[in-house]
Amino acid sequence: MRALLATSIGVTCATALTLPLAAPAPAAPAQPPAAQAPEAAPAEPAGSTQSLRLRPLTGAAPRSAESPHSDTAQGLLRRDAHRFSLVGVVWDDADAELHGTVQVRTRTTGTSRWSGWQSLETHNTDHAADAGSAERESGTVRGSTAPLWVGDSDGVEVRVRSEDAGPRSGTADTEPLPAGLKVELVDPGDDPEQPGAEATPSTATPATGTVTPASAAATPSTATPATGTATPASAAATPSTGTATPSTAASAVAPSAGTVATPATAARPGSLPGAAGLTTAAAESSAANAGLAPLGATEITALSKAESQEQAGVAASAKPFVGPRPRIVTRKGWGADESLRERTFAYTSTVKAAFIHHSATGNNYTCSQAPSVLRSIYRYHVKSSGWRDIGYNFAVDKCGNIYEGRAGGVTKAVLGAHTLGFNTNTMGIAVLGTYSSKNPPAAAVTAVAKLTAWKLGLFGRNPKGKVTLVSGGSGKYKKGAKVKLNVISGHRDGFATECPGIRLYKKLGTARTSSAKLQGR
Repeated sequence: MRALLATSIGVTCATALTLPLAAPAPAAPAQPPAAQAPEAAPAEPAGSTQSLRLRPLTGAAPRSAESPHSDTAQGLLRRDAHRFSLVGVVWDDADAELHGTVQVRTRTTGTSRWSGWQSLETHNTDHAADAGSAERESGTVRGSTAPLWVGDSDGVEVRVRSEDAGPRSGTADTEPLPAGLKVELVDPGDDPEQPGAEATPSTATPATGTVTPASAAATPSTATPATGTATPASAAATPSTGTATPSTAASAVAPSAGTVATPATAARPGSLPGAAGLTTAAAESSAANAGLAPLGATEITALSKAESQEQAGVAASAKPFVGPRPRIVTRKGWGADESLRERTFAYTSTVKAAFIHHSATGNNYTCSQAPSVLRSIYRYHVKSSGWRDIGYNFAVDKCGNIYEGRAGGVTKAVLGAHTLGFNTNTMGIAVLGTYSSKNPPAAAVTAVAKLTAWKLGLFGRNPKGKVTLVSGGSGKYKKGAKVKLNVISGHRDGFATECPGIRLYKKLGTARTSSAKLQGR
């Protein structure tokens, strides 16, 4: 679902699930039964990515007489394109940094209206898998800017300029641009079709296709599937399963750190209901949330604090600190194309802390468009940046809706790619938008508090406490350094970055206090 606008910057099986407060011993390897999808499972929401190579801007004068144009200024002249809603720029070497500026202009679909120049965040290496990890060393990872949501568009113009090397080289030469620059134009595809009548509790909120806050309904807009020469959703990268270690679906928390587990479906052949209409990959993703929602559910409903504690297996005589489970829109709910991601799930040992991010995709989106924004980021992370899945474990939109991120189960310690050097034993939450100069909506901050009160509570963490993490190597802490951080930290606490934006960062104290209160502390 996409609106015609140009923007400014910026599933379950029947097996019951018991959730311990601390990570259990690694589960004994067991090959899970294969999920058997219906014969005529409907296609997942289609999307596409147009990848266009940038060329030297011959009309731009070089900043140094010794620097060729191709090293200092590249771009794409104003041109037509198949429909897209998100833009990013990528390059070949994931370890190379783009020192300079990246700007884009886009044309609203079906009109002659072009936006002004909009800047993309170029320092994006801090949102990535840790150095030396299987994901980072996969050979598919590329360097990339942060993506920018621009709304329904069919024209684009790009300019990339390097900056003076300055202190980095001790000379006045211009820093060369990374090799292999391309602009990625991402179409999120249409919103998923929602079940006409799903058996959910009466307290359930609307399905994701029409996500709205409780007090304000947003009017959905139409979208057209991508056509032409764009890369279709079916052109997914082949999963890397050679080193996979099986795990059971009933584990509340996954096995030891760094474990890559085969899809944990716990579904017996023929057990998937035809009404679920799921592909095998979608069934595997949905079944990772066993015991929380029916297979193929578009949401995991909210529970009271008492219900959450009971499900977590907390003894009645104990002093529990598990916050009430908030409503979470599943990957099925926001329309994730499960054919894109790697089929295995990657886990770490536990969850010691939560890192809060902003997506830096801009704020000009409606709550009904949030699933489209999320599908676009997911596609950009996988198809354009070469990651195994979307990097964040969860996302929150401006209306306070909470979304499942990287596949593997919302109660489990899923290994993400969100905070370089500190992905192990943490989770990443992205608030959709850019909060450098704009205050985050109160609903979004409240959602962060609710989510952390519940998820951190499952692992016995105090939202107002401190924790010591070991750095895997980042731009702020060397590898092996022991760093004391807040249990709820901002991305900038673990890496020298502006993320999550100073305005959102200043709200983290409020989120910590609210989260702890929800836990009963």
